[in-house]
Amino acid sequence: MSRLMAATAVALTLAAYGMAEAKTFRFSSSGDINGLDPHLNNEAPTNAMKNNVYETLIFRDYALKLLPALATEWKQTDPTTWRFKLRQGVKFHDGTPFTADDVIFSVKRNQHEQGAMRTASLTIKEVKKIDETTIDILTEGPNPILDQDLTSVFIMSKPWAEKNKTVTPVRGIVGNESYANTHTNGTGPFKILDRVPDTRTVLVPNPDWWNKKPEHNLTRVEFRPIANAATRVAALLSAEIDMMYPVPLQDIPRIERTAGIKVMQGPELRVVFLGMDQWRPELLDMPGSGKNPFKDKRVRQAMYQAIDADAMKRVVMRGVSIPTGLMVGQGATGYSKELDTRYPFDPDGAKKLLADAGYPSGFTVTLDCPNDRYVNDEATCQAVVPMLSRIGVTVKLNSQTKSKHFDKIGQRSGNNTSFYMLGWGTYDAYDMLYNIVMTVDATPGAGSNNSGRYSNPKVDELTKLIRVEVDQEKRNKMIYDAMKIHKEDFGHIPLHQPPLAWAARDSVASLPQAPNDYVMLRYVKMK
Repeated sequence: MSRLMAATAVALTLAAYGMAEAKTFRFSSSGDINGLDPHLNNEAPTNAMKNNVYETLIFRDYALKLLPALATEWKQTDPTTWRFKLRQGVKFHDGTPFTADDVIFSVKRNQHEQGAMRTASLTIKEVKKIDETTIDILTEGPNPILDQDLTSVFIMSKPWAEKNKTVTPVRGIVGNESYANTHTNGTGPFKILDRVPDTRTVLVPNPDWWNKKPEHNLTRVEFRPIANAATRVAALLSAEIDMMYPVPLQDIPRIERTAGIKVMQGPELRVVFLGMDQWRPELLDMPGSGKNPFKDKRVRQAMYQAIDADAMKRVVMRGVSIPTGLMVGQGATGYSKELDTRYPFDPDGAKKLLADAGYPSGFTVTLDCPNDRYVNDEATCQAVVPMLSRIGVTVKLNSQTKSKHFDKIGQRSGNNTSFYMLGWGTYDAYDMLYNIVMTVDATPGAGSNNSGRYSNPKVDELTKLIRVEVDQEKRNKMIYDAMKIHKEDFGHIPLHQPPLAWAARDSVASLPQAPNDYVMLRYVKMK
């Protein structure tokens, strides 16, 4: 029966799009998406999948340009009010019409305390319906980047959510998830046809999408997570899949020499960094000691200066990463080339700093690391282990799949980590400061990914001011000051901007590579 339904869906799609033959796009990544609830699971591959199914008022394309989506136009009518004209004739996948009430409901749902995407809507005080085609969004104070924020606020059907008892996002676990995390009903260009977690997600075009001239020519999409890099490469080489990402850096030369396959590379907006527990009075790895070395700035600096980022670029990242001294990458608003210099690699100086801090023989700590999220993530952590051992710090490596890793270091587990890897990509430095650097709950939702709970009142105050400053020159100066304080605190250890590395067979005619590492199906064409 399921096969018959799938065949019928494809046939209907072909008829709706006037296509004579099926165009199936099969792609793979190192890990599965983390769920389907549009207001949970704030992680790039998962957000990319949401973008194929759900829509926002404003869409960010593969060139990071802001485009009309469920809103056709918008403007600021005063410093705290934005007016939006809503697109008419839009339907959700179940046929329900899109209305202003859905926007009001979705913003409120996105603001829920369990919502992982709530940062994007926390400045919103109210969504007011002016008429059936117009809404006003009122903010708590001026928000100069509300239009950028709204690219991450996905719109759900209020009636569908109420009918299926999923009016709030719920951080469940596999096997005990909310309806919205296992089912979808968006307005986007694709619909979920079939999903088996960790095995496959199958999509088909939405024949009722408001854009009657889509840029893609797909009739079916199959996403398959393949954790093992060698297996993933083999699937591409054997034409079992059409595209894969990320490409293991060591395999790029071989794939480039393979006829019929192209490799796509470019810089990613993301910065990969290491964080340290700076809030517990006693480190998890040092029970009974009453000590937490990371609360001492000298120890954090020693850890930083014991890591040779240039060697990591050369050996682990095959020369294609960009070592960085900042927590935001080149291309983000607020990026400062002046600040983007690393403190020197100095293991002898690091040893002295540890001794001065009272740890002449070092200490032991566990490094929590994903093994299927970032380019060469586990290999990067493996390289850190001997570097730190040279200064007397014994590192026990705990590598695991990204879903378990993020659960362990996240707020739901109480930030159950002492030392961890994380990556953060952003279009504006405020987003990084608010989520990664700001004191946890200094304002509602602040520090949602500050797993080591770094805290500096001066940074908090500056970040609050940055949020409402509309003068870009003043705003950039405050961003500079906040990042400088954090850098001098050694609040985190930035490592590098990893490369984007995709590979696709020549059967793929068009596949724009976005700096945010999103596979945007609406732009994919097959030959």
